Amino acid sequence: MATGKNIRTWHNGQWHEGDALIMRAADHGAWLGSSVFDGARLVKGVTPDLEAHCARVNRSAVAMMLKPTVQTDDMIEMVREGLKAYAPDAAVYIRPMYWGINGDATAIVPQPDETGFALCLEEIPMAPDTASVTLGYTRFRRPVIDTAVVNAKAGALYPNNARMLAEVKARGFNNALVADAMGNVAETATANVFMVRDGVVLTPVPNGTFLSGITRARHIANLRADGMEVVETVLTFDDFAVADEVFLTGNMSKITPVTRIEDRSYEVGPVTRRARELYWDWALSEA
Repeated sequence: MATGKNIRTWHNGQWHEGDALIMRAADHGAWLGSSVFDGARLVKGVTPDLEAHCARVNRSAVAMMLKPTVQTDDMIEMVREGLKAYAPDAAVYIRPMYWGINGDATAIVPQPDETGFALCLEEIPMAPDTASVTLGYTRFRRPVIDTAVVNAKAGALYPNNARMLAEVKARGFNNALVADAMGNVAETATANVFMVRDGVVLTPVPNGTFLSGITRARHIANLRADGMEVVETVLTFDDFAVADEVFLTGNMSKITPVTRIEDRSYEVGPVTRRARELYWDWALSEA
């Protein structure tokens, strides 16, 4: 599914222009969902945390019982080669992917003897700094490692996210604030979540029900280096109801202020604005 334009895809040893066909009908990934991916960004001429994203897709493949076939350094070089076809100021989503091709005798277990790989580059604009979101509650929850491959960025996890989004969008919200199996806040349907209370930045502690994002970690490091207190802890929906600020972090938009959760409104506050400044100061210094 193309969400942007100007797509280039590396598959089977060469670059293809456009939204290339990369998976066969009988591939394990097409039939039984053994696909993993990651997402990085070219934005403002830089590719923040590209190495971390390329390394994580290989870890995700292992978690999905697949054999990663492209070393991190080689994947980075492949990305840089592919990006040469884009304008210097283009905003490009960088998506490496693996999927299973063969299954075992039961067909259910993917076999690592042959693994599909593709790298898709897709021009998708960054959201403007003025963008914000509203959040609603959803009855759907994050699974645990005992019931799903939550230690991978797996395509099979996203139908649950889709249910969350469809439920809250039907009530007029942009995204869902999601609980873990214990009923505490985990993240949203598409991004990690932070809140600010009395000058302290708080975010749900990673507990194996959601991916502790690469961009999340970068914001935590930046804020701490700037002298702010950042605490990873158990947070409830009631905690967010009395927050001074709430913001989301993720690769696609980096940081997005939350202006409403159900019937509670929030201002775009100084910590959110400072986190954005710190992120871009760091990212552009890496160029």
